[in-house]
Parts: sequence; C-alpha cells; structure tokens
Amino acid sequence: MNIVICGGTGLVGCALTKSLLNDGHTVKVITRKPMVGHEASPRLQYMSWNELKQKPEALEGTDVAVNLAGETLNQRWTDKSKQKILQSRLLSVAKLAQALNALQKKPEVIIQASAVAAYGTSLTETFDETSSCRSEDFLSQVVEQWEEAANAYPSDARLIKLRISLVLDSKRGAFPLMKLPYSFGFGGKIGSGHQWMSWIHIKDIVRLITHCIHAPDITGAVNASSPHPLTNDQFGKTVAEVYHRPHWFPVPGVLVQKLVGEMSTLILDGQKVIPRKALEHGFQFNYPSLKEALEELHSPHKRH
Repeated sequence: MNIVICGGTGLVGCALTKSLLNDGHTVKVITRKPMVGHEASPRLQYMSWNELKQKPEALEGTDVAVNLAGETLNQRWTDKSKQKILQSRLLSVAKLAQALNALQKKPEVIIQASAVAAYGTSLTETFDETSSCRSEDFLSQVVEQWEEAANAYPSDARLIKLRISLVLDSKRGAFPLMKLPYSFGFGGKIGSGHQWMSWIHIKDIVRLITHCIHAPDITGAVNASSPHPLTNDQFGKTVAEVYHRPHWFPVPGVLVQKLVGEMSTLILDGQKVIPRKALEHGFQFNYPSLKEALEELHSPHKRH
C-alpha cells in the first residue's frame, strides 16, 4: 500500500514508518522541513508541507493517510505556546484535508491522532470509546477542536480518531524523563499519587495503527492505551521494581505546579482509559501490563 504519514519524524511516526517499510509498504512522510538525502529506502520519500501545498497531486494513489503532526506538549504553557499547540494541530488537519479532497481518488483510510484528554480528568471514573467527551480544561478543549477539524477529511474515507495515551519508549518521549529521578535514587509518587495514568508501549501503538488500517469495521474513536492503566503511585512502584531503584521520595503537587505551571495537569491529573474498541475488534496487546512493557524497554538485549 501507499501510505502518507504527517508528523512521521516524531516518536510514533518514526516507529510507524520503520514498521510499515519492513512490511513492504511505500511511505511518504510529510514534515515541516524537507529531508532530502535522508531516504534510507527506495520506498521512503520525504515531503515538506510547502511542497504539499504546491503539489497536492503528489498524494495521488494514496491508500492510507496517518496524521500524527502537532506541536509538543512538553513545554511551559504560556499563552503563546498554547496557541502553537492548538494551531499546529488544526493547521495540519486543514492542510491535509485540502490536499486529500483535491485528489481524484481519495484514500480508503484516514487515521487522525487525538488524545485521551478528550474524556477530561477523573480519579473515580473509567472511560472507553462510549464515554462522553468533556471540554473542561485546555487539553480537552484542544482535543475537541482537533477531532472536529478532522471531519473536513473526505467523507467517503474510513476515519479513525486515535486517542493516544502516554507512549512508552526507552529513548524518546516523556518516559526517559519520568524514570530519571529513579536513576538517581529519588523516585516516588507525584502529588497524591492517586491520579490515573493511561499508557501504551511504543510497539503496541504501532501495531494498533496497523490493525486499524487492515480492519474494515473499525471506525471513529479508538483508544490507544493499555487495558491496564495504573495510578501514579502504582506506576512509580513498577518503575522502581523493574529498574531496581527505591520508590520513596514523594514530590508535592504544589512544587510541580510552581515548576511547570499549567502543564502540571499532564502530571497531576489523569484519566483511567480502557481500549474497549481495540479489544472488541480482536487486537491483542504484546505488552498489556506495565511490568511487561518496562521489562522490554529495559532489556539489555533490546535492539535500537
């Protein structure tokens, strides 16, 4: 198949590109800056957003489009950065939609990244794809507008809104920073420790995206999260167990708020999310439990 990936140089995008190439597909990565000379395969091509605007016909023959593009959340949320976070998502959807709608033959499947923040935050509720979305804070408001924007894609394509949780990778993303205190012997719960953490192993989210591409009856919202979310305290204890470090040094929530400001909601608030639709459609997680996931990431035999 011919597959287009927007945001293909990010954490999930890189892993997905590699996996699809290994499966024999042709991949076109759309990124902010052209990467001429970086093609490692005759089936891999890079294209800038400007090039896409000038030549949308370059996507003719696309079978699947995956949009993972968006400004990172891992920065202090000033008014300016919050605007960049929102606009980067809305603009990438608008630009891709414009290009796809101009094609003579539209892609059969479109997978649009979203986030589990769609459900708002709660210490007591459990959310799946049948749960109502709540626009109650900055992140949930971003997701609401993000998912609404995706309705501009060609209407005859099968559209999947992939609500992504914390993606665990040994080298990239948030997890290397999360485990850093444990490396120095100062790991512990953050805030109350009761806030839920929904997560997924990098290999499982790549497999889930591939599963969604090939499963014609999957459509709409899909939670990209493990079937076994944990509280922050349970998560930390598991990190400590796998990495043979102590779990004893609690970090007060007020300190986190002072250090990172409004972005502290990513750490101090959460939601317990279950991947109901993936499980109902036969997807099997290779790393359903956090201990299994971390042991794979920590394996000395792991190849990068």
